[in-house]
Amino acid sequence: MTGNMAEKEPSSILKKPHVWCFSTYFAEGFPFSVIRSVSTLFFRDRGVSLEAVGLTTFFGLPWILKFFWGPLIDEFATKKRWLLAMQAALAVLIGAAAFLVPLPAAPRLIAILFFAGAFVAATHDIAIDGYYLAALNKEEQTRFLGYRIMAYRVAMLTGSGVIVTIGTAFSWVAAFLCAGLLLALLAAYHFFFLPECETERRPAVQMLGFFARPRVLANIGLGVALIAGFFLFFNSALWEGWRQASPILRELNFARAVGLGLLLALALLAVFRSRLMAQLTRDPESFYGRAFITFMDQEKIGLVLAFIVLARSGEFMVSSMASAFVVDLGIKEHYGWISGGIGIPASIAGALIGGWMISRHGLKRVIWPFLLAQNLTNVVYMLLAGGLASYLAANTGAAQPLFIGAGNLALAAGVHGFDQFASGLGTAVLTTFLMRICKMEFKAAHFAIGSGLMSLGGIVAGVSSGFIASWIGYSGMFLVSFLISIPGMVLLFWVPKK
Repeated sequence: MTGNMAEKEPSSILKKPHVWCFSTYFAEGFPFSVIRSVSTLFFRDRGVSLEAVGLTTFFGLPWILKFFWGPLIDEFATKKRWLLAMQAALAVLIGAAAFLVPLPAAPRLIAILFFAGAFVAATHDIAIDGYYLAALNKEEQTRFLGYRIMAYRVAMLTGSGVIVTIGTAFSWVAAFLCAGLLLALLAAYHFFFLPECETERRPAVQMLGFFARPRVLANIGLGVALIAGFFLFFNSALWEGWRQASPILRELNFARAVGLGLLLALALLAVFRSRLMAQLTRDPESFYGRAFITFMDQEKIGLVLAFIVLARSGEFMVSSMASAFVVDLGIKEHYGWISGGIGIPASIAGALIGGWMISRHGLKRVIWPFLLAQNLTNVVYMLLAGGLASYLAANTGAAQPLFIGAGNLALAAGVHGFDQFASGLGTAVLTTFLMRICKMEFKAAHFAIGSGLMSLGGIVAGVSSGFIASWIGYSGMFLVSFLISIPGMVLLFWVPKK
C-alpha cells in the first residue's frame, strides 16, 4: 500500500513521460514561435518596413545549420544539462527583450537579440530531441510521439495566439516578460523533476579545450568567412542585377542559398564517405567527424538521403503559399478561427492517431498510406482553387473582396482541417523514421542531421512556389506540388524501414 501511495505522489507524477514529453516539446516549440512568428508581428507593429521584416528569414538560419554543432551535445555534458542551460538562456534573452521595447532603437536591438537567441533555441532543440531518444526505448518513443507533436503545436499556438494578443492588446513589454517567465518556469520544473537518463562522456569544461585546437579554430574561421562571403554577395549590386533578370532568383534568399550549399556538401560527403571514413578512423578523438560518417555509413544511404529531402517537398510547397492563397481568396479575416479552431485541433488529432497507429501496427505498415494522405491534400487544394477560380480572379489585389459565401467558406475550412490532420499523420511517421535511423552513440547529432535535411527539402519548394503560382495559377501550382511529392513516395518501396 505504501508503494501505491508513493506512485501517486505529485513528485512521481511530474516525473512521468506523459508529463515531461509534453513539457519539453512545448518548451521546444515556444521559443521557435516567439523568434520566428511573434517577432515579425512585433516589428511590423513598430512600423518596420516589409523589406526589413523579410530579413527575419535569417532567424531560421540556425535551424538549418544546427547539425554542425549537434555532435557537441552528444560528446560533452548530458542532454539534460544542455536542455536546462539553453532554457535558462532563452528565458533571459526573451525576457531581456521586454526592457529594450521602450528604447528608440528597439527593433534593431531586439533583432540582434533574437538572432543570437535563434542559435540558442536551435541548440535547445538538439538537446530535447537527444534527451527524448536517450530516455525512452523505441516502443516508448512511438507511444509518446503524439504527445510531443501535440505539445509543439500547442506551443506554436500559445506564441502566435496568446503572446501576440498580449503584445497587441496590452503592451509588448508585458508580452516578452510573460514569454520569458513561462520559459523560466519550464526550466525550473525540468531542473527539479526531469529524470536523469545518461552519464556524461566528457565534462562540459573540456569543450573549451576542443575549441582551442588549431584545426577547429581554422575550420570555424573558414565557416564564418564562407557565411560572411555569402551574405555580402547576396547584398551586392551584382546579385541584385541577377535577381532582376531572373524571376525565380527573386525567391532565393541568403538562408535558402546556405541550405542548398549544405545539401550539396552532404551529397559530396555521401560520394566520398569511404575515403573520409578511412581518414577519420585514424584519429580516435575525432568524435565530431565520426558523428557525420556514422550517419552516412548506413544501408542504402543514398536512397535514405533522397527520401528525407523529398518526403515533404510537396507539403512545403503548399504551406509556402497557403497564406497567400487565403488572402487572394478573400477570406483572410476568417483565417484566425479556421486555423485556431479547426486547424490546430485537427493537427493534434492527426499526431495522436498517427502515433497510436504506429505503435499498434508498426512504421512499415502505415508510413506509405500516411504519406499518401499528407500529399493528397495538395490535390484537394487544387480542386478547391479550381472550383473557386472566379473568386480568386475577383479578389486578388482587391481592396474590398467579394464574400465567397458561407458554403464555400465551410468548404475552405474543411480543406484546411483535412490538410492539418494529414500533416499530423505525416509528421508522426516521418519523425519516427528519423528516430529509427539514429545510431546509439550519436542520437542527438543524427536526429539533428536528419531533421535539418528534411527542412532543406522545403528550400527548393519555397523558392519555386511563388513563381509557379504566378505563372500557372494556384490550381496548377497545387497540382505541381503533388507531382513533386510522388518521387518521395515511390522511394519508400526501397528505403529501409526497420
